[in-house]
Amino acid sequence: MAGKAREIRQKQISPCDRDYSKLIYGVIEKDKKGLDKLGKKGRVILTVIASLFVGVANGLFGGGGGMLVIPIFTLLLGLEEKLAHSSAILTILPLSLVSGIIYIVQGNFTIPDGLWVGGGVILGGLIGTFVMKKLSNNALKLVFYTLMIIAGVSTLIKNFS
Repeated sequence: MAGKAREIRQKQISPCDRDYSKLIYGVIEKDKKGLDKLGKKGRVILTVIASLFVGVANGLFGGGGGMLVIPIFTLLLGLEEKLAHSSAILTILPLSLVSGIIYIVQGNFTIPDGLWVGGGVILGGLIGTFVMKKLSNNALKLVFYTLMIIAGVSTLIKNFS
Protein backbone atom coordinates (compact mmCIF):
# COMPACT_ATOMS: atom_id res chain seq x y z
CA MET A 1 0.00 0.00 0.00
CA ALA A 2 2.80 2.43 0.91
CA GLY A 3 4.51 1.71 -2.41
CA LYS A 4 1.33 2.52 -4.33
CA ALA A 5 0.86 5.81 -2.45
CA ARG A 6 4.49 6.76 -3.17
CA GLU A 7 3.99 5.91 -6.87
CA ILE A 8 0.91 8.16 -7.05
CA ARG A 9 2.80 11.02 -5.35
CA GLN A 10 5.75 10.56 -7.74
CA LYS A 11 3.43 11.05 -10.74
CA GLN A 12 2.16 14.35 -9.32
CA ILE A 13 5.57 16.07 -9.18
CA SER A 14 7.91 17.28 -11.89
CA PRO A 15 10.93 15.20 -13.06
CA CYS A 16 13.33 17.64 -11.33
CA ASP A 17 11.38 17.37 -8.07
CA ARG A 18 11.23 13.59 -8.52
CA ASP A 19 15.03 13.26 -8.77
CA TYR A 20 15.51 15.46 -5.71
CA SER A 21 12.77 13.52 -3.94
CA LYS A 22 14.54 10.20 -4.54
CA LEU A 23 17.77 11.61 -3.14
CA ILE A 24 16.14 13.15 -0.06
CA TYR A 25 13.79 10.19 0.44
CA GLY A 26 16.76 7.83 0.52
CA VAL A 27 18.57 9.96 3.11
CA ILE A 28 15.47 10.40 5.27
CA GLU A 29 14.53 6.71 5.07
CA LYS A 30 18.07 5.80 6.11
CA ASP A 31 17.81 8.22 9.06
CA LYS A 32 14.36 6.93 9.99
CA LYS A 33 15.57 3.34 10.07
CA GLY A 34 18.22 4.36 12.58
CA LEU A 35 15.67 6.34 14.60
CA ASP A 36 13.20 3.45 14.51
CA LYS A 37 15.70 1.41 16.50
CA LEU A 38 15.17 3.87 19.36
CA GLY A 39 11.52 2.93 19.62
CA LYS A 40 8.71 5.32 20.52
CA LYS A 41 10.06 6.11 24.00
CA GLY A 42 13.55 6.82 22.64
CA ARG A 43 12.15 9.12 19.95
CA VAL A 44 10.13 11.04 22.54
CA ILE A 45 13.22 11.46 24.74
CA LEU A 46 15.31 12.56 21.74
CA THR A 47 12.55 14.99 20.67
CA VAL A 48 12.40 16.53 24.16
CA ILE A 49 16.19 16.92 24.29
CA ALA A 50 16.26 18.47 20.81
CA SER A 51 13.37 20.77 21.75
CA LEU A 52 15.20 21.94 24.87
CA PHE A 53 18.16 22.78 22.65
CA VAL A 54 15.83 24.79 20.37
CA GLY A 55 14.47 26.72 23.36
CA VAL A 56 17.95 27.52 24.63
CA ALA A 57 19.08 28.61 21.15
CA ASN A 58 15.99 30.80 20.69
CA GLY A 59 16.47 32.46 24.08
CA LEU A 60 20.22 32.85 23.63
CA PHE A 61 20.18 34.22 20.08
CA GLY A 62 16.79 35.95 20.17
CA GLY A 63 15.36 33.81 17.38
CA GLY A 64 16.10 31.06 14.93
CA GLY A 65 14.22 28.39 16.83
CA GLY A 66 11.80 27.85 13.96
CA MET A 67 14.66 26.92 11.65
CA LEU A 68 15.88 24.38 14.18
CA VAL A 69 12.49 22.88 15.02
CA ILE A 70 11.63 21.99 11.40
CA PRO A 71 14.14 19.10 11.27
CA ILE A 72 12.70 17.86 14.58
CA PHE A 73 9.24 17.77 13.05
CA THR A 74 10.37 16.15 9.79
CA LEU A 75 13.06 13.73 10.92
CA LEU A 76 12.02 12.79 14.47
CA LEU A 77 8.24 13.09 14.21
CA GLY A 78 7.87 12.26 10.50
CA LEU A 79 5.72 15.25 9.49
CA GLU A 80 5.54 16.32 5.85
CA GLU A 81 7.44 19.49 5.00
CA LYS A 82 4.49 21.93 4.77
CA LEU A 83 2.96 20.64 7.99
CA ALA A 84 6.36 20.90 9.70
CA HIS A 85 6.77 24.54 8.64
CA SER A 86 3.25 25.45 9.77
CA SER A 87 3.71 23.64 13.07
CA ALA A 88 7.07 25.33 13.63
CA ILE A 89 5.46 28.75 13.42
CA LEU A 90 2.84 27.86 16.01
CA THR A 91 5.45 26.21 18.23
CA ILE A 92 7.84 29.15 18.19
CA LEU A 93 5.19 31.88 18.59
CA PRO A 94 4.69 31.46 22.37
CA LEU A 95 8.43 31.05 22.92
CA SER A 96 9.14 34.21 20.95
CA LEU A 97 6.52 36.14 22.91
CA VAL A 98 8.00 35.04 26.25
CA SER A 99 11.55 35.83 25.08
CA GLY A 100 10.37 39.21 23.75
CA ILE A 101 8.73 40.15 27.05
CA ILE A 102 11.90 39.23 28.94
CA TYR A 103 14.00 41.34 26.55
CA ILE A 104 11.63 44.32 27.01
CA VAL A 105 11.71 43.99 30.83
CA GLN A 106 15.52 43.82 30.77
CA GLY A 107 15.68 46.92 28.55
CA ASN A 108 17.17 45.08 25.58
CA PHE A 109 14.57 46.18 23.04
CA THR A 110 13.86 49.44 21.23
CA ILE A 111 10.14 49.70 20.58
CA PRO A 112 10.28 51.95 17.45
CA ASP A 113 12.79 49.68 15.71
CA GLY A 114 10.86 46.61 16.84
CA LEU A 115 7.64 47.98 15.36
CA TRP A 116 9.25 48.62 11.97
CA VAL A 117 10.87 45.20 11.87
CA GLY A 118 7.74 43.53 13.24
CA GLY A 119 5.61 45.11 10.52
CA GLY A 120 7.95 43.78 7.86
CA VAL A 121 7.97 40.34 9.45
CA ILE A 122 4.16 40.22 9.53
CA LEU A 123 3.89 41.29 5.89
CA GLY A 124 6.62 38.83 4.87
CA GLY A 125 4.89 36.07 6.85
CA LEU A 126 1.64 36.65 4.99
CA ILE A 127 3.40 36.58 1.63
CA GLY A 128 5.37 33.47 2.61
CA THR A 129 2.20 31.66 3.65
CA PHE A 130 0.65 32.18 0.24
CA VAL A 131 3.86 31.23 -1.58
CA MET A 132 4.19 28.04 0.50
CA LYS A 133 0.75 26.90 -0.68
CA LYS A 134 2.02 27.03 -4.27
CA LEU A 135 5.22 25.03 -3.66
CA SER A 136 5.50 21.26 -3.62
CA ASN A 137 6.95 19.66 -0.48
CA ASN A 138 10.17 18.92 -2.37
CA ALA A 139 10.50 22.48 -3.67
CA LEU A 140 9.92 23.77 -0.14
CA LYS A 141 12.66 21.45 1.18
CA LEU A 142 15.04 22.65 -1.53
CA VAL A 143 14.36 26.32 -0.78
CA PHE A 144 14.53 25.85 3.01
CA TYR A 145 17.74 23.84 3.18
CA THR A 146 19.43 25.97 0.51
CA LEU A 147 18.56 29.08 2.54
CA MET A 148 19.94 27.42 5.69
CA ILE A 149 23.24 26.60 3.94
CA ILE A 150 23.57 30.09 2.44
CA ALA A 151 22.83 31.73 5.81
CA GLY A 152 25.36 29.51 7.58
CA VAL A 153 28.12 30.00 5.03
CA SER A 154 27.59 33.77 4.79
CA THR A 155 27.63 34.07 8.59
CA LEU A 156 30.89 32.12 8.79
CA ILE A 157 32.49 34.20 6.04
CA LYS A 158 31.31 37.48 7.57
CA ASN A 159 32.47 36.66 11.10
CA PHE A 160 35.72 34.84 10.37
CA SER A 161 37.19 36.66 7.39
